[in-house]
Amino acid sequence: MPLSSPKSAAETIFQALDSLEIIDPHTHIQPLQAASRHLNDLLGYHYFTELAHSAGVPKMEIEGEHLSADDRVRRLVNGLGPLENTIQLQWLHEIAQDLFGFDEPTLTPANCDKLLELTSQTMAAPDWADQVLKRCRVSAVMLTNDFDDPLEGFDTKRYLPCLRTDDLVFHLHRSTVRARLERCTKQSISSISGLQAAIEELFKFFVARGARACAISLPTDFQPQPISTTTAKLAWEKVVKADGDGVDAAALKTIGQFVFWTLAERCQQYKLPFDLMIGVYRKVYPQGVYQGQDLYDSRVSLYDYRALFNSFPDVYFPVSVLASVTNQELVSYAWIFPNVLPFGHWWYSNTPSIIRRDLSHRLEAVPGTKLLGYYSDAYKLEFILPKFRMYKRVLAKALAEDFVADRGWSEQKAIDLGTKVLKTNSERTF
Repeated sequence: MPLSSPKSAAETIFQALDSLEIIDPHTHIQPLQAASRHLNDLLGYHYFTELAHSAGVPKMEIEGEHLSADDRVRRLVNGLGPLENTIQLQWLHEIAQDLFGFDEPTLTPANCDKLLELTSQTMAAPDWADQVLKRCRVSAVMLTNDFDDPLEGFDTKRYLPCLRTDDLVFHLHRSTVRARLERCTKQSISSISGLQAAIEELFKFFVARGARACAISLPTDFQPQPISTTTAKLAWEKVVKADGDGVDAAALKTIGQFVFWTLAERCQQYKLPFDLMIGVYRKVYPQGVYQGQDLYDSRVSLYDYRALFNSFPDVYFPVSVLASVTNQELVSYAWIFPNVLPFGHWWYSNTPSIIRRDLSHRLEAVPGTKLLGYYSDAYKLEFILPKFRMYKRVLAKALAEDFVADRGWSEQKAIDLGTKVLKTNSERTF
């Protein structure tokens, strides 16, 4: 029998995990302005704006251009009351209390100006971003870089470049996107060979500047498959000729598949992981606030990716899914495919109860060396603290209950597994 209760074991495991220095393997941090400069930068996070709008705050009260940063904060705070039960509001409270010394139990219209003053003073420090990273015990964060990002002006060993490729796969029918690609690669892409050469130049550029991965967000109906150069050539001619949204849908789909497969080939060539975030459906609620319009669609299957996983056995595919119904399938694919790695708990799956369920499936069925436990998906560094802390609590509880209590593992053995999930695996993969 174990010598400690699951509760005390969870506390011991959490403390050990919380002391680790880690990397955050997926964020939307802008390295030239990584930390917040105003409380509005925190409250403007889409979790708060979409929840406040869902609870009745009018869109114009959130996004109105006439609002100053202070006024926008005050109006959002007026709408936070119905969010008191949510884990997202707990993130905000932990940031306020732990990073800014806010000593109120909750943020209200009555004490909003107090937090405005505290944050204004603290964020003004020239080394605020470094302070936040130190408090979070994070040594580096993975970025999400547009393909034409110059990757200049920041430390690429602390802010790790990642080539985000959504525009290349889904938006090359837009002349503005093609112009950006030609400008940054100095390649004409009027021909399919020119397009291939431009993608090659992108990879050379990113790898030379320390890129650690390629990444893409994929809709439910996307099906990766190889496309011949001859077929792609004909489709590309139609796309370039149409030059806009009136492009032939079949040609656009063909080019997307061709480019995606080319990206996978370059990942194989340059030994980069290819992060796949699968299952998002855009503009489900077009009247929603910015970034509060997209949802998941359960009509997705990793079976559509079988050709990809089989064709590139040497490429690691960290895979994120949006729904628990897909998590079981992800676990099964990671069970047998050496190159499929369960990756984080994405977006609508990023709440403790769903993490607990999905994490338990992964811990009991996937080799411990393959689990890429968590990423913050943060737009500002401050959110790394509460989001990772939430995950560490869930991970510690799962290890204490399912391994220490149920299987008789020692606490140290459980901590060792947690360290792989939280730290070692991400460091090795990226």
